[in-house]
Amino acid sequence: RNNSRLGPAAPDFEASDVLPTLARKAVEYIDRRAADAAQGRPFFLYLPLASPHTPIVPTNEWLGKSGLNPYADFVMQTDWSIGRVMQALDEHGLAENTLFIVTSDNGCSPQARFEELLAKGHDPSYVFRGTKADIYDGGHRVPFIARWPARVKPGTSSDQLLCLTDVPATCCDLLGIDLPDDAGEDSVSFAPALLGEAGGALREAVVHHSIDGSFAIRRGRWKLELCPGSGGWSKPRPRVDDTSALPLVQLYDLESDVAEEQNLQAEHPEVVRELTALLERYVADGRSTHGPRRRNEVEVDIWKAARAAHAPKKAKVRTK
Repeated sequence: RNNSRLGPAAPDFEASDVLPTLARKAVEYIDRRAADAAQGRPFFLYLPLASPHTPIVPTNEWLGKSGLNPYADFVMQTDWSIGRVMQALDEHGLAENTLFIVTSDNGCSPQARFEELLAKGHDPSYVFRGTKADIYDGGHRVPFIARWPARVKPGTSSDQLLCLTDVPATCCDLLGIDLPDDAGEDSVSFAPALLGEAGGALREAVVHHSIDGSFAIRRGRWKLELCPGSGGWSKPRPRVDDTSALPLVQLYDLESDVAEEQNLQAEHPEVVRELTALLERYVADGRSTHGPRRRNEVEVDIWKAARAAHAPKKAKVRTK
């Protein structure tokens, strides 16, 4: 049930101890810094949890809690662990003026056993297509929750297009610090969205990337995907399923088709051209924000994965 990889480990290491240990250490850190924070000396805590990634190892007291499967149990334990950290802020009287962000780095992995969850009425990807590793929104669209009672109005939401690359610029903005031109080249402050002050779109577009190197770009309602299939682990899979007969690119109107079911690339070639040109400009500039051009660390070919996935699938030849 734990999807553990084989390999060496420290004598006293147990994978199921990782989540409780990280949560405990986070609470201990807040305990140590609370007095200084109350005196106006703030702290920063970055807590990158290993859960609910594999290995899927809820502790014994959480096994069966969800009524779905061990992955769902692990998610519940993760939520409870985050709650412990929030409770520590509450107990020290720091919650009112602390920006607390909870988010995720990608969509749900097939290791969660979608078939088991779907059979019990739960879809980890909700209404979105695909899973972790895909170019589709099931692999990229994640929850983003912010608590800051003193500044962020509780119970509100925003439809701004945000990316996790925007966190550095946002923190600098809130702290009154200028982000250097050679840092955060794809970072845009979403502070106006948090504070309810955004009058229009905060960022122009977001660039996506799947596990096989396929690119996509989202601007407003349109999402252009430079690949004929998923670019990842869902069907149609690159170099596994034959995608040579599919269009080289996909274009979806996420306002009317959030599930990415109707490929509109043939109906809107002008949008394909515009978004392709925008992505090419970002690559040429080495950034998607204003500022001096930056050199890419490696040569970027936005079509490399698409061409590979669009090539006819070669039949395997068996010899005696």
